[in-house]
Amino acid sequence: MSTPSSLLSAFRPTVQERLHDFYEELRRSDDLFWDRRTGAWIATGHAVVSSAAGHPGLSSVRYPDIEAVPEELRPLARVLSRQMLYNDAPDHPRLRALISKAFAPRAVAALRARIVEAVDLIIARAAPTGRMDIVADLARPLPLTIICDLLDVPEADRAAVAAWSEPVAEAIGNSRLDADRNREASQSMADMLAYLRDLLTRQDTPPAPDTLRAMVTAQAGNTDQDLDELLANCALLLIAGHETTTHFIGNATLALLRHPDAADQLRRRPELMPAAVEELLRYDAPVQLMLRRARHDLDLSGRRIAEGQTVLLVCGAANRDPAVFPDPHTLDFERAGSGGRHMAFGHGPHFCLGAALARLEGAIVLEALLTRLPDLRLDGTEAPRWQRSLNFRGLTRLDVAFTPTTGARTAATGAAPDDAAASGLAPASPAGGCPGQAWGR
Repeated sequence: MSTPSSLLSAFRPTVQERLHDFYEELRRSDDLFWDRRTGAWIATGHAVVSSAAGHPGLSSVRYPDIEAVPEELRPLARVLSRQMLYNDAPDHPRLRALISKAFAPRAVAALRARIVEAVDLIIARAAPTGRMDIVADLARPLPLTIICDLLDVPEADRAAVAAWSEPVAEAIGNSRLDADRNREASQSMADMLAYLRDLLTRQDTPPAPDTLRAMVTAQAGNTDQDLDELLANCALLLIAGHETTTHFIGNATLALLRHPDAADQLRRRPELMPAAVEELLRYDAPVQLMLRRARHDLDLSGRRIAEGQTVLLVCGAANRDPAVFPDPHTLDFERAGSGGRHMAFGHGPHFCLGAALARLEGAIVLEALLTRLPDLRLDGTEAPRWQRSLNFRGLTRLDVAFTPTTGARTAATGAAPDDAAASGLAPASPAGGCPGQAWGR
């Protein structure tokens, strides 16, 4: 086999635009190889990625030695080490159980009306203008609004939550930041935790019934350690719970606009929407990488992985593996069985906790865009822009145009566009990086 390129090449803007062609080149060279520049094993084939994701010999702990982390990043690393995302059993299932009820199917289904209302108001505000930036106007504010609703975050505080999230997300998703930006991320996380501590312990405003705030407050232990774990995992939800869904909405919209026949098929056959959501997740997933570290020497796909070595699981490459997905670069809403095989939500014990919510938000958004904005198309004034990240695939901007409609009113409430400002929609945060993995994996 030829020597594969380094995964770090994906940082280049020219590679981001042709990312899946680059992944195919890597996978054809080798489905598991040692990347000298990253100092890690790179897994690109579906079989090895899915196997490694739940392998008992591979750990999800990101910072096994906090003291080895740069000093300015250690405060953030200590918080991350308490999150379910970066823990193994028995701590991972224990931490996940604290908040899993909020993402059970019945609980997620109960959010449908609120999601529809929020989407209606965004669409109504944009409809008379004939233009919008899908990322800033829709994909960012919607998921942040819903996750803030779940945590019972007051509307007046949501701009601050968005501002704290951005530098933290960037630091988690990019190991190549300078000391000042790492320091900013640590401070932002400290500010967010201080806010959450006040929110979850305040006595003057009891939590609204059936919110995640009510659930986690009821389960909170009596020790500082219990509360610290609870706060860390609520912070994870605030950051990861909206960042990855933001990227999914942007990526899916771009895919449909670049494949007008597929978009028309979905308009004609709305019953295909659940399958379309799965195929769009496979086609251009927001989560590109998962990190695992060998607990001990082990064999993986015929390679000897030494204790302590890192294995980077390239989910985006696995999702285009022709051994599992024939004709993988084709967007096919009638593809058999892809929903149960793609790696957009991970695999094994760390399977995405928020998968059902992400699917629901995506389906509602795509249905609204395809049916309520006539002649929806890419706006030629500026090309779509991808954020610079190995971990995540997301747009920083996606300009679209459509035929303006006047007097638009929302389907759920009958509210006029001017009422959008009073809807509780969380403001968009600035463009930035993303968490290293998402939704409590």
